[in-house]
Amino acid sequence: MKILLFLLLLSISFAINGQELYVSSEPASNMPSKSIGFRLNNEIMPPYRNALYGVDNKRYMFRQNAEVMLGLSKKWMFHFSMFSGTFHQSYYKFEGINLYTKFRFLSKDNVQSHFRMAAYAKAAVISNDIQYNDINLQGDNSGFAGGIIATQLLHKFALSFTGGYNHSINNLKYKLKPSQPSCAYNYSFSAGYLLFPFKYKNYRQTNINLYFEMLGKTNPQTAEHYIDMAPAIQFIINSRMRLEMAYKRQLAGNMLRINNQSILIRFEYNIFNAYK
Repeated sequence: MKILLFLLLLSISFAINGQELYVSSEPASNMPSKSIGFRLNNEIMPPYRNALYGVDNKRYMFRQNAEVMLGLSKKWMFHFSMFSGTFHQSYYKFEGINLYTKFRFLSKDNVQSHFRMAAYAKAAVISNDIQYNDINLQGDNSGFAGGIIATQLLHKFALSFTGGYNHSINNLKYKLKPSQPSCAYNYSFSAGYLLFPFKYKNYRQTNINLYFEMLGKTNPQTAEHYIDMAPAIQFIINSRMRLEMAYKRQLAGNMLRINNQSILIRFEYNIFNAYK
């Protein structure tokens, strides 16, 4: 009976805080302790041409990211990801891995609201050719990153800010060119709203959340930058499964990058109280 009650409380917590489960960024909150999550991320990039930099990608490009997530405790969580795709060549290939960890160091909880802060770190080992100046540890660049996240939940509305530093190193088979930057600053501002249910009754109700995120990056060595917008919709089913889609589009910038827009389709499944 205690186990059933514990699972119910975890599920309810996962559902009512759904509006801060951002699609294009991470919140300061962690997944429940002793839980395991599985994600399959599918990223699609349409043909793209940038005459300024001589970029002329005439085909659709795809990347899959299989991800395993562990809730080590209420303060620590860990992600392991593997990347495969056709972003840098016409055929499908394994691209590399990355590791991500997050530590929540501040939590101020009130009724239907809370404020949380966390620190994160990431490391990646990638085998692709380094063709662009956008330092991306999600399949393009080897390196490491770290930063701070702050998230505020107010009933059905959640806001979050992320600021971080990225450092790129040589990939497994390819080296950074002298003209390519080795460091970048990333920043994002995210907002989420719980659209449905209008009144919460039980954890089996499907949650529908709407998001709007602004994602930016600056390369101080090359004076390049960009700002993307990323609206998204998310469905949380039985408090365990997530189905979400985001469309990302560049609003402004001058950075040499593989594309200025992409579509993300993600499926996630969580197992609560998975281990002792």
